[in-house]
Amino acid sequence: MNTQEVSHELVDWIYDTVKQAGCNGVVLGLSGGVDSAVVAAASKKAFPDNVLGIIMPCHSNEEDEKDAVLLAETLDIKYKKVVLDKVYDTFLAETDINDASRMALANIKPRLRMLTLYYYAANCNYLVAGTGNKSELTVGYFTKYGDSGADILPLAPFVKHEVWDLARYFDIPKKIINKPPSAGLWENQTDENEMGINYDELDTYILTGKANDRVKTIVDNLNRKSKHKREFAKIFVPNK
Repeated sequence: MNTQEVSHELVDWIYDTVKQAGCNGVVLGLSGGVDSAVVAAASKKAFPDNVLGIIMPCHSNEEDEKDAVLLAETLDIKYKKVVLDKVYDTFLAETDINDASRMALANIKPRLRMLTLYYYAANCNYLVAGTGNKSELTVGYFTKYGDSGADILPLAPFVKHEVWDLARYFDIPKKIINKPPSAGLWENQTDENEMGINYDELDTYILTGKANDRVKTIVDNLNRKSKHKREFAKIFVPNK
């Protein structure tokens, strides 16, 4: 990948797509991770004055919040902090489910964040930029109607290693580039531990089709099971 050339194309694409929608800028969630950092950097170049980053802690790691602030200040983009702890707690109290699975509980967080982003998007006439990359999308490593809830997906063509290349090109702080990728859904969670494979293995298989049997089985199974997450809801079509 020619990182410099692609980065310019990406910035132009963000600008053109937002303008074609009749919108004025971009809103995105700032997680403190490299994916949101790259989307924020590209969006800032497309709309120097019309990017809004939303930091949305929800019983989250404080270091992630610090990294999100570091990014916003480094890029000089406007940002707001919306603490979702009480919203999350109230939701659980109202649903009154005592035996909910860890994943069901965790997925509430990105769905609350999606709601928050669309509130600000509607208020500002902005589009919501998602931060999912090709590696995550391939294996379904995202929350349906959570972090996948977006108007544009700038990183969808790029595997994780290409996102890291773009991050270095955009001069993202090394602290953010070098931290272990994590969705931050629970303490000490990492992408690679949850998927059962590392990004080297995943990206190589996506780009070349080459992998050992263990990796092929894991990726193929995850891709098959998550097919519905990458498609619009199925629509019933009567026979007559």
